[in-house]
Amino acid sequence: MIRPHGLRRVWGRLHVTARDLPLAVLLCALAFVPSMRGSGTDIGAVAERPYDAPAVVAIGLQTLALTLRRRWPAVCLTLVAAGFALDQLRGYHTVASTALPLALLSAGAHLERYRRTTVAVLSVAYVLFVAELVRRGSGEPPAEFVSFYVAMCLLWGGGAWLRSTRIAEAERRHQVAEQTRAAERARIARELHDVVTHHVTAMVVQAEAARYLTAAPERLDEALTAVTDTGRRAVADLRHLLDLLNPDHGEGSRTPPVGRLLTLVEQTRRAGQPVEFTEKGTPAASTGSADLVAYRVVQEALTNALKYAHGQATSVLVRHGERDITVEVGTDGPGRRAVTSPGGGRGLAGLRERVDVLGGEFEAGPRPGGGFAVRARIPTGSRA
Repeated sequence: MIRPHGLRRVWGRLHVTARDLPLAVLLCALAFVPSMRGSGTDIGAVAERPYDAPAVVAIGLQTLALTLRRRWPAVCLTLVAAGFALDQLRGYHTVASTALPLALLSAGAHLERYRRTTVAVLSVAYVLFVAELVRRGSGEPPAEFVSFYVAMCLLWGGGAWLRSTRIAEAERRHQVAEQTRAAERARIARELHDVVTHHVTAMVVQAEAARYLTAAPERLDEALTAVTDTGRRAVADLRHLLDLLNPDHGEGSRTPPVGRLLTLVEQTRRAGQPVEFTEKGTPAASTGSADLVAYRVVQEALTNALKYAHGQATSVLVRHGERDITVEVGTDGPGRRAVTSPGGGRGLAGLRERVDVLGGEFEAGPRPGGGFAVRARIPTGSRA
């Protein structure tokens, strides 16, 4: 059994002319129903006559041409208008004449090129059509012909309004898509900045320290091992970040566990930075994106400590509450350099954006007694 949504998908995959065919066939069939004869549009008061071969041509032109109303609207309108003129001039007045309003509405909505030319040509054709009706002795007053023309113009205008609405909606969707892509690129750039900057900074510091350990092979081996381990972690984090671009990648692996904070701290210690790490409270069962943001705050703060206050005592405090995670990272020694140095402000600005998105609070700046401090309160439960 085919479900309704399955039918809609099949119908949507059909060519537009195939979707317009049922209406054309239905209108054509109605035109041949005996009770429907003579019930169509009557302009010009031409005496009614029975169906003959030209009547079949008029009906076919007006109805079957509707299959082209969205694919080739100008061709559709031309054929329908020709069939309508034949219908009225010979006095058939078939119900197929209702195809003209549909063709005008569709042309106004779907015609892309030569719109003004089409309107001008059709207007001239209408004048010639009225002149022929008058020549044949039509008793219609001029106001009737003008009213019919105004009605047709309104139909065209309605189609033009639908077209402008469709274009505006397409433009709005395009802008939303561009904004979404820009936001995603910015998010990926922030992730790359956080991952690469931290690991590369640690590797540079460790490599610089190894230059002075050539006389102590054991300590040199430890330093080079630390560089190697940091490089492996950098590759692992980059692989994890690239996996996020895979649509089949699981959502659950998006956020690094808070337990990795200890690994982050140990890596910074091995780079020569004395770090005191304290974690209080129990992580909530569901923290949404808060874990990831907390991890990035600590990572960026430790990176800045390595770059601008290498060797100075650093403290990391992570407190898990029922509704938020609080992170405090402080470093002794000079602190203003972390703000004014190239690159540091970019990372802190990115952290502020992350925290603001989750509705949290972020502070970063020099401490009164010297050094630099980063504080963040991150609400839990949001998946932003």
